[in-house]
Order: sequence, then structure tokens, then C-alpha cells
Amino acid sequence: MPMDTTTMDPEGVTETLNREKVQAYSGPEPEWLKERRSHAWEVYEKTPMPTTRLEEWRYTDLKKKLDLDGLAWPEVTECADDFDACPDGLRDAMEADRAAAGHVWGIDGLVFHIDLEEDLQQKGVVLTSTRRAVDSHPDLLKQYLATETLPPESGKFEALNASFWTDGILLYVPSGVRLDLPIRVTRWVSQTGVALFSRTLVIAEPGSQVSLVDEILSDDLESQTLVSDAVEVVAKDGAQVQYVSLQRLGHGAFYQSSQRTLAQRDSTLDTLNVSMGASTSRVDLNAQLLGPGANSDMLGLYFGDDTQHFDHNTSQDHVAPNTSSDLLYKGALDNESRSVFRGIIRVHPKGQKTDAYQTNRNLLLSDNARADSLPNLEIQADDVRCSHGATVGQLDAESRFYLMSRGLTREQAERLVVMGFLGEVLSRLPLGGVVEKVTNVIEEKLRQV
Repeated sequence: MPMDTTTMDPEGVTETLNREKVQAYSGPEPEWLKERRSHAWEVYEKTPMPTTRLEEWRYTDLKKKLDLDGLAWPEVTECADDFDACPDGLRDAMEADRAAAGHVWGIDGLVFHIDLEEDLQQKGVVLTSTRRAVDSHPDLLKQYLATETLPPESGKFEALNASFWTDGILLYVPSGVRLDLPIRVTRWVSQTGVALFSRTLVIAEPGSQVSLVDEILSDDLESQTLVSDAVEVVAKDGAQVQYVSLQRLGHGAFYQSSQRTLAQRDSTLDTLNVSMGASTSRVDLNAQLLGPGANSDMLGLYFGDDTQHFDHNTSQDHVAPNTSSDLLYKGALDNESRSVFRGIIRVHPKGQKTDAYQTNRNLLLSDNARADSLPNLEIQADDVRCSHGATVGQLDAESRFYLMSRGLTREQAERLVVMGFLGEVLSRLPLGGVVEKVTNVIEEKLRQV
């Protein structure tokens, strides 16, 4: 797959950002996209950096967690579409994802391989990189990319991503087309001390069905690396969409993901966020239920060790009447790791007959681990059914003792308890191959702690 080759200077990111830099970074692009990047940069300039004075960032201090000035621009170079030449970690992950309707593989923010079943191509399914889509599908990008779903006005990081994204994924499914197997995306980060920006755009037309599984991973990184993702998912009337994010970055990574889903009339739009890696991970997920009958299950898993820091900020916006959502986030924390969950259910004035739930549960495996959970409700309608809850607890000593009395070692008993605790989330998303893969990832991490 031919790509432009561009090498950015190694100066710090925030020291060199300006409008001219945006245009130079984007290279030979159409005027509409240059204008969109420039507008995003203007928003970035006007938007203050989040601080702990903001409720949404109270427990994640960017002054301590992220050094933008210490980051460089990545070397953006052409990647050969050669499976055997891939890093071992990437190749192992790709080997486990053979059963799929299509594959996307990328390294350091650039897509180097795409394949899609021939019959799906004939039905009009589009699977390509956003970089290539600028020329091949400009109308889709003009309409959806960083516009209604996740505009730069959404926040500081959203504006920065809209200015400097290098590549990503465009998945378009025409009306009535149903994909029985998921699209699998595997992305590897090899450069260290850089800032990487990617965008994912999924559009499911009325009556369609699609699942996208996006995995990003790396070895441990020698110096801090920012990985910024922007995810926009649109499910039109009657569509069924599943989006899965599996984050397995190594220590040294600061992972930041902004995700927004739009569910229209009678559609189902489910998400699963699995956070296993990175030194610091921040996920902002906003589900918009825009049409009567729309439904969204929002699932999350995280497992921390050492000094890992996970921050999940979620919101369920019930805009239309007769909509439903159910959020379940569960995490296990060992050593000195920490989690933050902040969720809000918003029922708008027209959101009568809303049925919404929000649950966050945390299992502490160490006396030094910590979990902060802040569920909230904001209701502007009078005929709704909403509830929220949160728990933080230690490992159940009785369960562990019972298992040990049946011949298991202490370590085996603890692993089994953790797997049972987290397994509730996986049972809610019966997506072929994903449950098995996530289970294997959790078991691998349990063996390391």
C-alpha cells in the first residue's frame, strides 16, 4: 500500500504547534481537510488544558502524568505489507485473529495492510484507512469525520487529535448488509517518546450488522509515548453494531481515547473497553441515544498492577423517548495500581420512558491499590427508570479458602476468583473469538503479577 513518507522534526510537540505546522504535517491534502485541521487547531488553542480543578479530571493530574513538551513528532514512513517482517508481538496478535471478515494491521499510527472478504466488497462494504479514504471516499469523510459525532469542540485532546491525525480506519456498511464475523484491527506501537494520533470512523446504515475489534499493543517503552485515539461510531435505524477496544500497551505509554457513539431509532450499539496496559490510560466514552427504541450496552474491564492508572469517564445521554442503556465496568487492581470511574446518566427533557443502569465494581488485590468510583444521575424527565451503583472490595478470603481446601494453591485460587469476578462482563458480549482472546490476556497478566 503506497504511502507518503514524511519525517517530522524532533522538537517538542507543544513548542512547535501552530497553524502552519498543521498544514505542513498534513501534507498534500484537499482544501476542505486542511481547513478542518486548521479549525481544530484554533479550537485547541482556545481550549485550556484540563486540570484537577475540573470534576472530570479531578483524579488524573496531567501535570504529573503527561509531558507534552517532552514528546517528539513520529517518523512517518512507508510500511511494507509483509507479515513475516512484523515485530514478534504484533505477529503473535495477528495470528490469533485469523477468523474475521476483514483485517487491518498498522504500525505507529499508519495502516500497512487491509483485507476484506470478496463478497462483502461486492455488497458495498468499505474497509480502508482514513488516509486513503481522503481520496477514495471523500464524501464520507466530509460528512462524518470530526463533525457531528466527535467535533474538536469536544475537548482539548479531541481538538489536538482532529488537527494531527495521521491515519486510522474507515468502516462503512450499506443498508441491510450483515457481517457474521468481526472486522479485526491490530495496531502496534514501536516508536518511543513520540505522539501518535489515529481516528476510527464506523458508519452502519439502516438494518446492517457489524462488529469491529480494535487491539493496540506494544512492548514496554523506554520513554513516555502518547497514543491518542478518536473513535466515532454511527448506528442508523435498526442497525446492530459492536465496538471492542483492547488496550495492551506497554509501560511508558500514556493512552488517551475519546469515543462517541450515536444510536438512532431501534438500533443496538454495544461497546466493550478492555484496559490492560499503559502506565496511564484515560478513556472518555459518550453514548448518545438519539432515536426511540435505541439501546446501548456499555461494558468495561480493567486489570492493573505496579503503578498503573486507569481513568474511565462515561456518559449515557438519553435524548429520545423509549431508549435503554446498561453500563457495567469491572476492574481488578494489584500492587499500587489505581482506577477512577466517573459515570453519568443524563435523561434529556424528551427522554421519557428511559430505562438506564450504571454499575461499577472494583476488586482490590493489594492493600496499596485504590479505586475511586463516582456514578451520577441527571434526570430532566419524570417517567423514567434509572439506577446506579458502585462497590470497592477486597478479595473474598472465604472464596479463596474454599478453593484452597479443594487442592488449589493460593495463587491458583486467587486467579480463579479474579477470573470469575471479571467474567461477568465477558458473558454479556458473546462475540466470536473475543471472549477467548480477552480471557487469555487476563490469564497471562495474572501469571505475571
